[in-house]
Amino acid sequence: MLQFIKKNRLGLLGILAGGIAGFCYYYFIGCETGSCAITSKPLNSSVYGMVMGYLVLSMFQTSKTADHV
Repeated sequence: MLQFIKKNRLGLLGILAGGIAGFCYYYFIGCETGSCAITSKPLNSSVYGMVMGYLVLSMFQTSKTADHV
């Protein structure tokens, strides 16, 4: 488990930061009418933020499988 966390720490950090940012976006900006697909519910905006955070920070993760080349 610890090895998995070390290997994927940037992706996991992106998930955490994105979830917090998504919930803050819902809480402070949100959607007043309730018709917005992503920001109408805190779960939707948090999950969207988690996915975006993972995708952004995992881009900077290096792969150790290409060491033999």
